[in-house]
Amino acid sequence: MDKQILGISAYYHDSAAALVAGTRIVAAAQEERFTRIKHDFNFPRQAMDFCLREGGIRAEDLDYVVFYDKPLQKFDRLLETYLAFAPAGLRSFMMAMPLWLKTKLHLPREIRKSLDGKFTKRIVFTGHHESHAASAFFPSPYDEAAIITLDGVGEWDTASIGHGRGNRMELLRTLHFPHSLGLLYSAFTYFTGFRVNSGEYKLMGLAPYGEPKYADVILDKLIDLKPDGSLAMDMRYFNYCQGLTMTNREFERLFGGPARSPESAITQREMDLAASIQVVTEEAVLRMAKTARALTGSRHLCLAGGVALNCVANGKLLRSGIFDDIWIQPAAGDAGGALGAALFVSHQLLDQPRQNNGRDSQRGSLLGPKFSSEEIRTFLDREKVKYHHFPNEPELLERTAKAMVDGLVVGWFQGRMEFGPRALGSRSILGDARSESMQATMNLRIKYRESFRPFAPCVLREDVGEYFDLDRESPYMLLVADVRKELRCPLTPEQQRLMKDPDLRKRVNVRRSTLPAITHVDMSARVQTVDEERHGRYWRLMREFKRQTGCGVIINTSFNIRGEPIVGTPQDAHRCFLATDMDVLVLEDCVLYKAEQPQTDQSARKKYMDNFKLD
Repeated sequence: MDKQILGISAYYHDSAAALVAGTRIVAAAQEERFTRIKHDFNFPRQAMDFCLREGGIRAEDLDYVVFYDKPLQKFDRLLETYLAFAPAGLRSFMMAMPLWLKTKLHLPREIRKSLDGKFTKRIVFTGHHESHAASAFFPSPYDEAAIITLDGVGEWDTASIGHGRGNRMELLRTLHFPHSLGLLYSAFTYFTGFRVNSGEYKLMGLAPYGEPKYADVILDKLIDLKPDGSLAMDMRYFNYCQGLTMTNREFERLFGGPARSPESAITQREMDLAASIQVVTEEAVLRMAKTARALTGSRHLCLAGGVALNCVANGKLLRSGIFDDIWIQPAAGDAGGALGAALFVSHQLLDQPRQNNGRDSQRGSLLGPKFSSEEIRTFLDREKVKYHHFPNEPELLERTAKAMVDGLVVGWFQGRMEFGPRALGSRSILGDARSESMQATMNLRIKYRESFRPFAPCVLREDVGEYFDLDRESPYMLLVADVRKELRCPLTPEQQRLMKDPDLRKRVNVRRSTLPAITHVDMSARVQTVDEERHGRYWRLMREFKRQTGCGVIINTSFNIRGEPIVGTPQDAHRCFLATDMDVLVLEDCVLYKAEQPQTDQSARKKYMDNFKLD
């Protein structure tokens, strides 16, 4: 009988749970989708309950529970760090200790308590970067591959190079705290006015608007980047070891003044800082990749850790030709550590063989809850919501595609929820990528977020080469590729002037290609390929959109507003639909039109918006 293994990540960022039966990934979900607290770091009780329900088992049926890092080693690192900087870190120390002394140092107790005392078997603790590496290699399509993990910090390690073969993997080299590419990038995230651990992708999106004017300063003053991709940071410029901020006064003097205040205007300095740290990050990743290739001799590379979500760096790494192909864990951050920990026990400790058939075993990363049409209609009827039921799928898809063709914004809620930070066509907001106004409409009227941020295109897998300089699939939206040159629009003299305007909003609205809503300022796009096997009805919707328009590309952005987790339930989706200027909501085979809904109570709408703190 297959061993039932529950993996858990908690207490740092994006708590999650994952269930593996034998070697099959059964379920995985982040706690935030249930609690509605973005990046919820608390113990993932609701995610654990879901995984057990999805697996059809009880807590007492589990063979192993595994936690994604080693808390005693992490506590050792914290104590040593505080002692090294004492008394400067006293405030930070006093804030951290209550949670450690009450909970984190007693994880076996917390785990058994969360399972109602019904689990009495062995609890396993894996290393943080072991969990990341396992999440990258074991679900990958490769029988043998190099592995790179990059994040802020685990116990002591901040990066690793490993090697996987069959059902075994090992870490060959590691980089140690406080020297960390992830923390370096987060320092610039903080300094440019975005929230650490959630705003890094905003910094990446801002980079193409700037010039890497400060790259040499970073390399000369802040870090010593070695030929092998490791780095040593000059801690005189940073405050994260002993304080509550990432940077200090020395950092401010180096870059011409204090950090940008959140929500204030973005200046050219922030754009140039973003471009500079992006260039440095890419160089560090490329050097580390060359080292991994030399150490392992592998033709393939697997990536995990928060830095692996930097899809611009991933695209450059792929195009560099260092490896023939790369595979990135879709839940590359700490949430994915829960899955990696469970897979580590399955393969590395229990010696269960991998069933490798040349395709990844992540199952499209569609590993979360799903809701039947009957459940959805029961909810809508109970709430007396006006909707249309289309049990005939071709009619449902024809209506939905026509709405997009007409310039409407569609909320799309189908099948199992995605595991990881990206909406991949199950909890998505969709629109016509050919529309010049769609980017501004979605950013300002739907997402309530910064206007500079680009949207990702979804493209039919069979058509990807027609629109993008990409010769392979990208089902997890983790690669950036250029829009093909023949689709680009030459800029008029007036547009060229606007591209130099200090007002970022004017640059955003310049039409750069025949797919203006998804073409970033540097002619790039974060591509998701959609295929029938993984995506089913979503692929068929895109086929219908292409039948109506001749275009195999649409916009896909996550179904949420700024500051809110991606919606998890039909109730979440309906509330978000009513609180925004979304035009259409498709819940499985039920379609709601905003024009047919009662006038939204503005006080209720404001209350909904106030629930989520902007980040």
